[in-house]
Amino acid sequence: MIELEGFPELVDPILIAAFEGWNDAGDAATAAVEHLEEVWPTTLLATVDSEDYYDYQVNRPVVSLDEDGNRVVTWPTTRVSYAHLPDVGRDVVLLRGIEPNMRWQSFTAEVLGCCNELGVEMVVTLGALLADSPHTRPVPVTGTSSDASVARSLHLEQSRYEGPTGIVGIINDACGLAGIPALSIWAAVPHYVAQPPCPKATLALLRHVEDLLDVPIPLGDLPEDARAWERGVDDLAAEDSEVAEYVRSLEEAKDLAEAPEASGEAIAREFERYLRRRDDPQR
Repeated sequence: MIELEGFPELVDPILIAAFEGWNDAGDAATAAVEHLEEVWPTTLLATVDSEDYYDYQVNRPVVSLDEDGNRVVTWPTTRVSYAHLPDVGRDVVLLRGIEPNMRWQSFTAEVLGCCNELGVEMVVTLGALLADSPHTRPVPVTGTSSDASVARSLHLEQSRYEGPTGIVGIINDACGLAGIPALSIWAAVPHYVAQPPCPKATLALLRHVEDLLDVPIPLGDLPEDARAWERGVDDLAAEDSEVAEYVRSLEEAKDLAEAPEASGEAIAREFERYLRRRDDPQR
């Protein structure tokens, strides 16, 4: 059960969630929420009782040593924290954890119960998937919602996905049934560099969160990490002619598909981001 450490009074809270596992190629989505936990003044609010939802032979507890040399066991769990963001005019609840191994319906009910207690007005789930996307081009990011009214109001695609789903899909479906507006933002990670981390995809997700909240997010070293990651993949591709040729074919296909959209909306979004960050000393 999620254990709440009291119920703070939050202002028009929006929940942003990500889970390790099937929904998190390159650890891009959970890294985005972890980044928000680090750059915003967050307070831990709740944790999930790991006994109820995790198989310890699949997600094993981790033993480490603290500063005094004492052994500490960290159990797999899901954490809920919150941040007051005066510049946004609303508060943000952050949920980061590991996709549960069992009892998904009970887990989802716990998450929605937490949302109801906190008065969450919208749920945003972040995800990342492996795709035929070249690492040299902007990371494709898709925002979808199964709720037609949410999709229309935020100019998103209405989800038409059919097939296997992860806990992100289950939570979005449950939100729809409970009348909580929900949307999902997914980044496409190049499948030929699937090993985490993928800071370029994390950065792409955070920029879309910026657009959603209409507030600059301090990015710290993440832009340089993304550039270093791309240079590293460039070097690896240069060592293998077959990989280099494959990347070129992906680039050609990507450029051909997106040529008609190279201006207009995309340029407007980038200009809006520039205006938001212009006076931000973190950028």
